[in-house]
Amino acid sequence: MQTVVVPLLPDLPRLTGASAGTVSWMVTATLLSGAVLTPVLGRAGDMYGKRRVLMAALGLMTAGSVLCALTSDIAVLIAARTLSGAAAAVVPLSISILRDELPPERRGSAVALMSSTVGIGAALGLPLAAVIVQYFDWHTMFRVTSALGAAGVTLVAWAVRESPVREPGRFDVPGTLGLAAGLVCLLLGVSQGGQWGWGSGRVVGLFAAAVAVLALWSWQQLRAERPLVDLRLAGQPRVGLSHVAALLAGFAFYANTLVTAQLVQAPEATGYGLGLSIVATGLCLLPSGIVMLLLSPVSARISAARGPRVTLALGAAVIAAGYAVRIADSRELWMIIAGATVVAIGTTLAYSALPTLILRAVPAEQTASANGVNVLLRTIGQAGSSAAVAAVLVHHTSPVGGAPVPTLHGYLLAFAMAGAVALVAAAAALCIPGDTGQDVTDGPDQARVRTPGARDGALEGA
Repeated sequence: MQTVVVPLLPDLPRLTGASAGTVSWMVTATLLSGAVLTPVLGRAGDMYGKRRVLMAALGLMTAGSVLCALTSDIAVLIAARTLSGAAAAVVPLSISILRDELPPERRGSAVALMSSTVGIGAALGLPLAAVIVQYFDWHTMFRVTSALGAAGVTLVAWAVRESPVREPGRFDVPGTLGLAAGLVCLLLGVSQGGQWGWGSGRVVGLFAAAVAVLALWSWQQLRAERPLVDLRLAGQPRVGLSHVAALLAGFAFYANTLVTAQLVQAPEATGYGLGLSIVATGLCLLPSGIVMLLLSPVSARISAARGPRVTLALGAAVIAAGYAVRIADSRELWMIIAGATVVAIGTTLAYSALPTLILRAVPAEQTASANGVNVLLRTIGQAGSSAAVAAVLVHHTSPVGGAPVPTLHGYLLAFAMAGAVALVAAAAALCIPGDTGQDVTDGPDQARVRTPGARDGALEGA
């Protein structure tokens, strides 16, 4: 759902009769709604049942796809993509269910694979969407995602039982509204800064509003009896530094996808571009998705042997090494694929370790909301990466065929920037206090909250 509209964006103005700026909201709307709904639905899952909220998230995603399949009106398409943003909450909710249902010896590998699906889906979704767009009617792409979403809802209803672990209390509506307003201002400024101008009144005003609203929201959260986000818990070094590392890892990872797609499609007249089609571009990213799928169990083994913070630091260092490969040679296709694959290896290690760090640092009844915040920070990092890469490439262009095209030097600077951020992420990971190798709820003094009528056989407190 993150990458499925990317191959379609160049043709959407012609297909819908809308401007390129309006069409870009097909991506922006999903980013904004996903950022807002991820922590909100995570908190709702902790309070009202993770299976129930998971099905609601998948249902919203499916409804958005169905709407996209039935219309060519750009306003309806943008609204539908806003609904599809709920898909971002699926991973943290699923990780929380795995924690509640699986024994400790199976939990690590399952959580690692679940976390890696974010990158796997992005890497596999792009070539699939490109093939559909090139050879079929563009609505077919949304018919496919509608079918996948409906299958997801059906399978969850059939196979997943409701978790007995709940955190009772009243839902924090003021906190939800405050977080939504602050995130929309922040991410709207980040995502539209390049188009509107970073010094424009709109962008500066959005950033100022984000700072003011989020400051007021933080004050409210610290005083709320049942806050949407437990900022005191997030302020603990084990949790807070994990969130910082997630932000930086999201930034470092996303540059790989952005830059690779643009670089290999650049015209051959640039001297470095390969002039590949969008389908061939998607196939270049396919090895990354396969590697992420195969290596997630390896990440779990490293975390079990050395601890997830070591896995996270190693993953960030491997991401930096991948960008070093990209800087060394970004002209030969095999070197481009090799460098992108090394970045994917590092991303697998880092993304698989992050939820394990959270699981070991927060109570069971706050798992979904804490992982939702962690995924939110990855999303903010990706948005920041997109804006930063765009800013670098815009300032390093040369005319090719009468149109400005990014130079190879601009791409190399983007690689260097992402690699440097990855090294900072590795340093942040090493600063995380050592863990005990078990969840905080595994100790004898912790008990999980069970709701009345919870099914027998589900995990209970020690």
